[in-house]
Amino acid sequence: MLYVWVGFVFLIGAAVGSFLNVCVARLPFEKSILWPGSRCGRCLQPIRARDNLPLLGYWLLRGRCRSCGQTFSVSYFFVELFTACAFAGLFYLEIVVNVLDLPFLRERAADIEWGLLPWQAWAVFGFHAVLLGFLITVSLCDFQYMEVPLSVTVCGTIVGLIGATLFAWPFPAGAGPLLPPRGRMALLAPTPPVPGLYPWPVWPPEQLPSWLPPGSWQLGLATGLAGTLAGMVTLRGVRFLFGLGRGKEGLGIGDADVMMMAGSFLGWQPTLVSFFVGVFAALFVGIAQLLRKGDQTLAFAPALAVGVMTTLLTWPMISRNPSFVTLFSEAWILGGLVAVGAVFLLVASFLLRLIRGPEPVEAVGGPEKKA
Repeated sequence: MLYVWVGFVFLIGAAVGSFLNVCVARLPFEKSILWPGSRCGRCLQPIRARDNLPLLGYWLLRGRCRSCGQTFSVSYFFVELFTACAFAGLFYLEIVVNVLDLPFLRERAADIEWGLLPWQAWAVFGFHAVLLGFLITVSLCDFQYMEVPLSVTVCGTIVGLIGATLFAWPFPAGAGPLLPPRGRMALLAPTPPVPGLYPWPVWPPEQLPSWLPPGSWQLGLATGLAGTLAGMVTLRGVRFLFGLGRGKEGLGIGDADVMMMAGSFLGWQPTLVSFFVGVFAALFVGIAQLLRKGDQTLAFAPALAVGVMTTLLTWPMISRNPSFVTLFSEAWILGGLVAVGAVFLLVASFLLRLIRGPEPVEAVGGPEKKA
């Protein structure tokens, strides 16, 4: 029965992928995603409901419009297939394997094995599946149009903040203790907070003030807002420092909006880590693109999406190191690393400016033509 649920989630993902195709085709041009319905871009004839089935519709039409024979891009089918596989994979990892290491799912492992999924399990998967859907949308928009629609990131941020308020840490809590042990040994080897839908609260649980109790909407909203600000400020700060040292923009405003949205779903600690993971992902993609097409603008949103989902699914593993816990528990250590990183980025971008020289400036009217 559990694998029947995986198949069900696969079908849901395919339907979501069909909807994401509409979003990618319309939102960058500020068109409505509700009206009109799906239709051919050439003859404007509506596509029949039976021809609009996810995964099957493209092959039923043989990639062509029934009315005028206009070909449809096969990318529509691959987006639906990728989204379906991504949703099924996320469900398998989070609910079947429990890579998030949630105590609640461990305690209900016997029921889950027989396919008896509690609503809390659906809430965990559904919340992260919504984040995944938003990330796929902004990635495809950035990859295809080199633009991230503000309507998507703002909507995603609002949804994330609502989820943060409703599912505050440590939801879904298990039967074990929420706070780590106190005493001298706890100071020498700090332990990470109990994982929940949000990996960590806004601050270590033992240091939370009385007006931010565990499980309260105040704590949830504070966690979501802190993640939103961390994502937005980090990317905008990197953009400003790189532009100051390099003399040209290194990141788009849309990239900051993507991390703002992701931060509302994750909290500020995973958001900071996911940015650096995304930088490494972009590095490999950038090298491949440089070797294949030369020096061209790189869509950064897909790399950020990879960083966000990778960090989310591996957070329990990477956060077990006591030094890692200390880093995000001591404000002066974190502030010092941020200052050092800012200085390093400024110096590195300035050196890059000296090595590569000034950027060529094109005339306003374009290149001159000789008679």
